[in-house]
Amino acid sequence: MTAKNWGPVSKCMRTDVKEVDGTLDVLSALKVMKKEGMTSLFVKRRDENDEFGMVLFSDVAKKVISKNRAPERVSVYEIMAKPVLTVRPDMEIRYCARLFEKFGISHAPVVEDGKILGLVSYYQLVLEGLDLD
Repeated sequence: MTAKNWGPVSKCMRTDVKEVDGTLDVLSALKVMKKEGMTSLFVKRRDENDEFGMVLFSDVAKKVISKNRAPERVSVYEIMAKPVLTVRPDMEIRYCARLFEKFGISHAPVVEDGKILGLVSYYQLVLEGLDLD
């Protein structure tokens, strides 16, 4: 039996991603997510020495809604994950899946030369990476 060649993460990553400023309030960030049909946003770096941040719907549920906080009074930087693990576009899908499992994450920015190229999640790894056509 031969091993399957799963291909690179770039084959299945989502490229329509949005970056927001960390000082944006959560309510405004949610409006961006809703308008764009996204469940996550990247948080802009303050400078070239800063790291990427990311905020997910689950962060809002866990850190704002469950704590009965007003989303218009909470800044994205208060609830975001930072730094986030990143993956290269040429990383094999199987290794990305292993990385997610090992570190208990479900989303990661795809970064090359200090720039975000896209987002990869379990959803993309499974449904786009398997070539179900």
